[in-house]
Amino acid sequence: MDAAPRRGNNNKRRRREEDSFEEFVSDEEGGGGGSGDDDDGSSLVSSARARVLSSPPLSTLLASSISPALVFELSSREKRARRATMTTHHFACQLPMFMPVGTQGSVKGLTALDLENARVQLILGNTYHLEQRPGSALIETMGGLHNFVSWKQAMLTDSGGFQMVSLSDLLEVSEHAVTFQDPATGNTTTLTPEHCMQVQNRIGADIMMALDDVVSSTANDPKRYEEATYRTTRWLKRCIAAHKRTDRQSLFGIVQGGLDLALRRKSCEELVPLNLPGYAVGGLSGGEDKANFWRCVDASLELLPENKPRYVMGVGYPVDIVVCVALGADMFDCVYPTRTARFGTAMVSSGLLKLRSRSFANDMRPIEAGCDCATCKRYTRAYLHTIVTREPVASSLVSVHNVRYMMRLMEQIREAIENNRFEAFVQQFMRKQFPRVRANDDYAVPYEKMEEDGRAPVWVREALAKAGIALKS
Repeated sequence: MDAAPRRGNNNKRRRREEDSFEEFVSDEEGGGGGSGDDDDGSSLVSSARARVLSSPPLSTLLASSISPALVFELSSREKRARRATMTTHHFACQLPMFMPVGTQGSVKGLTALDLENARVQLILGNTYHLEQRPGSALIETMGGLHNFVSWKQAMLTDSGGFQMVSLSDLLEVSEHAVTFQDPATGNTTTLTPEHCMQVQNRIGADIMMALDDVVSSTANDPKRYEEATYRTTRWLKRCIAAHKRTDRQSLFGIVQGGLDLALRRKSCEELVPLNLPGYAVGGLSGGEDKANFWRCVDASLELLPENKPRYVMGVGYPVDIVVCVALGADMFDCVYPTRTARFGTAMVSSGLLKLRSRSFANDMRPIEAGCDCATCKRYTRAYLHTIVTREPVASSLVSVHNVRYMMRLMEQIREAIENNRFEAFVQQFMRKQFPRVRANDDYAVPYEKMEEDGRAPVWVREALAKAGIALKS
């Protein structure tokens, strides 16, 4: 059931995220905010459904949708930026949000407790890799992936479509299926839309992604882009027919189209009438230039439903996330925060700290002043400089910080939208990322090169202008 968008006061609905999150993680039975797979699985979604259905016509709820296993409530908006709640079988996620990637249910270098302490709401797993090891049949006998990895909050599983890019030299794709060759063993795995759904139903994640035909965003093959776009729609319909646990798991469709804006729009036109619980923008963040990136995101988001969650896949750079939120996106995932941590790089509000640099040899400050992560509370830059890339614990310590940095960034974004000061937040955020003059003791480097006159990159300014935000000089 979908509720039409409604007007409301964006400033009245202020959520106490910390209280609700702590109540959840302290409830060993899961009743405070989630549910194990051995219960009826309906309490969270049922409560959200009742709340939406009982909302008066002039309530602060701007738009909503009700699916069997997911309820979406849009509570605040500033220009195109959105603040919402997405209630799943296991957790009520506050949007916009970033999702760390745990390919096989494990975020590299971090425990489930580390992730809870960082206030992570949802982690992402990969269908292809989980089926390779340990196998969905075993995961199912263990009560699903949540129980298998001891994670109480929400989970999302990618379909395995991304491996059509990452393993592109080791696969064959046809209308029926995609066949992968394992680079380690040489064994082949055939993934059809039906098998993809069977595996994901066994895994039991709250959100499942449909199998899509993915072509690298750097490919120069218009014919292949067109073929993949229409095949993605056909495969999605097969996924819908094969999905067997609609009361517990929600299926999202994925917009494709390469860098062709007309194909992107056509993909949206075909997917939206299927009335799925949510939609993703896929096939990007693969090395394409940023001008193409933001235009493809923008073209897709403009046509996706206002009352459904919108997920831009593979985005993990803070600047990219802030731009995408301004364009109307709600969900993001990437390996970047933990991958860059393994190389000794920490994420801070002014850019990146490359802790291997001798500049930090005698620096007794935490990674970032004011950060509440366990690493910043206990360790100095000098200590981390000594051990990064040398001691295994270093990657975990920096990962703890980087993941918490991403969670704090999203908390700040949500608060800004709630209080109708998102534009002011963007101005301040970009000034820190691209300062005209850096302090002598600020050893951070930007995520990407700024303009010679010290301004943010052209693509950032153009994308924000399309979202109604003009960066100040």
